[in-house]
Amino acid sequence: MENSQHPQRPRIFRPSGGYEKLVSYQVAKLLYAVTVRFVDRYIPRGSRTHDQMEQAARSGERNIGEGSKLSATTQKLEMNLTNVSRASLDELQKDYEAFLEQRKLPLWEPMDPRRKELSNARCKDADEVALWIKALWTREKEARMAAPEGPRTVRTPPTVQGRAYAEISANVGHTLCKIAIHLLDNQVDSQARKFEEEGGFSERLYKLRSEAKSKKQKD
Repeated sequence: MENSQHPQRPRIFRPSGGYEKLVSYQVAKLLYAVTVRFVDRYIPRGSRTHDQMEQAARSGERNIGEGSKLSATTQKLEMNLTNVSRASLDELQKDYEAFLEQRKLPLWEPMDPRRKELSNARCKDADEVALWIKALWTREKEARMAAPEGPRTVRTPPTVQGRAYAEISANVGHTLCKIAIHLLDNQVDSQARKFEEEGGFSERLYKLRSEAKSKKQKD
């Protein structure tokens, strides 16, 4: 009986798209939504910082998707766009740091357990992040109230509550930046290794044409 299965043909085009499944894209998308809410609440609308933070977050998300879609024919551009995304989020991270520094609010240490807690929470959207921030603020308020030297008043002054929320919110944005940047570093390394192993589109096309020409000569 004749074998109906044919050998798999070499692919000229690499698989592309599917970026929605990338964890780096998911975190960057969440960061964009969180940043839009953050700047609308804490940064004057129309200010340079407001626009800069929002555009940096947007660039971080969009360039991951654009690079993924273009990866079929231009792996170099995919790596370039992934690096653009990383640079945008690095800029955004510095903006969150500046926000805290200018208001004399503490930046969480790299190993602060709240960073790991946020990462483990796996928030899917900005609403879930907002609930996480509220829960953390409530927990920290209760801890201060229970401390022997803590305040004995039940009501927290609005200014104190506002500063606490601002501190947590900015550190949340900063943490999401760190997570996304780490994922993008790994992504760029993976793209570079794949490029070294498989070559670019022109190299794959040349290889395919050479193999086809060699086979034709043999036949």
